[in-house]
Amino acid sequence: MAGETTITVIGNLTSDPELRFTPSGSAVANFTMASTPRTFDRQSNEWKDGETLFLRASAWREAAENVAESLTKGMRVIVSGRLKSRSYETKEGEKRTVIELEVDEIGPSLRYANVSRGFAKADGSNSGNSGANQSQATRGPAGKERDQPAEGAFAENDPWFTAQGEARNQA
Repeated sequence: MAGETTITVIGNLTSDPELRFTPSGSAVANFTMASTPRTFDRQSNEWKDGETLFLRASAWREAAENVAESLTKGMRVIVSGRLKSRSYETKEGEKRTVIELEVDEIGPSLRYANVSRGFAKADGSNSGNSGANQSQATRGPAGKERDQPAEGAFAENDPWFTAQGEARNQA
């Protein structure tokens, strides 16, 4: 909706996302993330942690199922969404209001970690495991794994492709 407050928060999941289904069958994944700002103190020559923000968030439908399957406690995530306030009454009869984040986009942060490829197509099939998009992990610089096409994956569609990845002369 237009005019809603949209924010992006980077933080760590405090527990595994909890996947539930509404009575109508819609999936919802609820989770809490913790975001702690850090500043450098020049006098002490050290990094100082600020006040940690704990924020409840919810992802809906297909995104909820993807969150529950892909993300786990401790993972650093980038979440973009809309702030929503929700009021409720406690068992003791006290009225409370909480601010929560309704997730529009979410993904793992790659600042301190890497993630293996495995994206799903719009039809639900996994492009990381099909046809010309098939990949295999190989060692790159400094021993880190990187995605490379499986040998022969492009040979059928590319007349210039060789097993060594060098162009052939088709004279």
